[in-house]
Amino acid sequence: QVQLVESGGGLVQSGGSLRLSCIASGFTFSMSDMSWVRQPPGKGQEWVSDISYGSITTTYADSVKGRFTISRDNAKNRLYLEMNSLKAEDTAMYYCVRGRESTWRDYRDWGPGTQVTVST
Repeated sequence: QVQLVESGGGLVQSGGSLRLSCIASGFTFSMSDMSWVRQPPGKGQEWVSDISYGSITTTYADSVKGRFTISRDNAKNRLYLEMNSLKAEDTAMYYCVRGRESTWRDYRDWGPGTQVTVST
């Protein structure tokens, strides 16, 4: 079955950096567009970034553009999110999901997520 396991979250000061990783299994990762989605405490899920299956195109939410970078390693079935200049409003549970900005809600097989907390 589809498995997505996120890691790399933690507590970081404002302005700091983190690199999230996601290891995927149970589906053809190399042929799947992927996204990072986050859920701030007490709020709904919000799409953060996506990447096409061949890494040709990437897109970002305006709130993270210029600070976050999405990438992938299809040989290792891994998805990454490099997060720089972190702000308190980036505090959230982060999930890797299949699909792109317009389609990620169609997929129900999510991992446990990884918590990112940015202190001021």
